Amino acid sequence: MENIALNFNRALGFISQESVDSYKTQAEKYNLALHEKTLRGNDFLGWVNLPSSISEEHIVDVENTAKKLLAKKLDILVVVGIGGSYLGAKAVIDALSSNFSNFVKGDAPHVIFAGQNISEDYLAELRQLLQGKEYGIVIISKSGTTTEPALAFRVLKKDIEEKYGKDEAGNRIIAVTDASKGALRQLATEEGYKTFVIPDDVGGRFSVLTPVGLIAIACAGFDIRQLIQGAKDMEAQTSPEVKFEDNIAAQYAAVRNELYKDGKKIEILVNYNPKLHYFAEWWKQLYGESEGKEGKGIYPSSVDFSSDLHSMGQYIQEGERTLFETVLSIKNVDNTVVVPNDEANLDNLNFLAGKRVDEVNKMAELGTALAHVDGGVPNIHVEVPQISEYYLGQLIYFFEKACGISGYMLEVNPFNQPGVEAYKKNMFALLEKPGFEEETKKIKEKLK
Repeated sequence: MENIALNFNRALGFISQESVDSYKTQAEKYNLALHEKTLRGNDFLGWVNLPSSISEEHIVDVENTAKKLLAKKLDILVVVGIGGSYLGAKAVIDALSSNFSNFVKGDAPHVIFAGQNISEDYLAELRQLLQGKEYGIVIISKSGTTTEPALAFRVLKKDIEEKYGKDEAGNRIIAVTDASKGALRQLATEEGYKTFVIPDDVGGRFSVLTPVGLIAIACAGFDIRQLIQGAKDMEAQTSPEVKFEDNIAAQYAAVRNELYKDGKKIEILVNYNPKLHYFAEWWKQLYGESEGKEGKGIYPSSVDFSSDLHSMGQYIQEGERTLFETVLSIKNVDNTVVVPNDEANLDNLNFLAGKRVDEVNKMAELGTALAHVDGGVPNIHVEVPQISEYYLGQLIYFFEKACGISGYMLEVNPFNQPGVEAYKKNMFALLEKPGFEEETKKIKEKLK
């Protein structure tokens, strides 16, 4: 079976192979530190050996819970969560679904997300959509008090209880939360919800292979065993026993850090398949929240090509030269569409007749990479054999491991996010939340 492949030859015109190789000792040291838990953030390293430690009993529990919920013939499953509590699941579900619907696995429900924003229109329109539909809810929150999901769940909980009655509503709600404490754990115990635990040592952005992601993915009808297996295989391929020159996660971390030293402050994750849009959103949280601190960090951005070549392409080609690209390239697509011949040829496309659309896409990918490199944008190439549960599992763990190594290379703690709290304090002060009286007074003075 093929594996994900890394190629950074098109970055070597900007940095040297020797400079990348100089990271060998550092990369191997930090990779070992992740496994031995000897550096900063070591209380949040449960993800490192997570794929190989998931038990058969746990997988069966997730699968059976999904089957039990799906037996209710759900039209819609609402997954309530924010940040890592929704992005990983959405990334995988969108990647594996049809471009036009995720009703693709027989009786699997349409998975919709809530609690990832505070839009009144979004919530109102979701409630309208659920009227007359059979639905269930997965609520994901370690504390149960994070504003966005807690607010959405409060509203949706009232609705589902009014629709089905409290007992049946309780059978349609799954809570993924702390093992023993917090508001959601207390509520789930009181109401008798089926629950799964968010491990204490796995941060949200690394949690897609825990029940945080697995429940929704299983309910959407996808094979979580293959997802886990892909991650497990990548765990082995990037272990401390694997030398730097064979370890794609360590090499990726080294290349991006050397580019950063060379003045490339922005990394653009590029895809040529619209199904990967939300995978890029997950990647942006992973790297932005892990590395963006202490005045340091590569800014993570993303584009969907070739669409964004007609909007962002000009800047990438000729704007400020602080960019580099990492291209997610899908080797084999699932479908075949051949360009037909047209006798009139008014669009002048007969030179493409007989070619597959994917061949055209691949040439757009290659041509763009060559143009951007010529324009001063280093290019890293990550080839994925195909979009499947197995390879998404590989890709998820590859980026997670590289992120941990890269963060340590930057000399930051990759596993905390202190800056995330700043907006919350201001929001609570403006809303005059009890306990924030002093902050309310200060912010009102500031606004005068």
